[in-house]
Amino acid sequence: MTDNVVLLTETYIQEEGYVVSDMNGDKVMMSIQSGKYYNLGKTGGRIWELLSEGNTIPNLVHTLTTEFAVSTDQCEKHVQTFMQHLYKEGLIKIQES
Repeated sequence: MTDNVVLLTETYIQEEGYVVSDMNGDKVMMSIQSGKYYNLGKTGGRIWELLSEGNTIPNLVHTLTTEFAVSTDQCEKHVQTFMQHLYKEGLIKIQES
């Protein structure tokens, strides 16, 4: 992994140290260490839930396309961008095997 680029072949999992709350369907979280707040929204919150025990981008896309009215191509593009943001911010990490 270089330059904070997420790969389709890796399994990602939530990083520890975040308090997550549901606010009318949107997930918001705070870093215990830095005090930074993040609003994940509904779809981002669902992705966060799916990362609780580790997941790959293809599996996330498959799940989301069954739950939301979105094309596979569009979903993959948005999930990859969102995951890159989470990875860059240190909210997720590669799951060790």
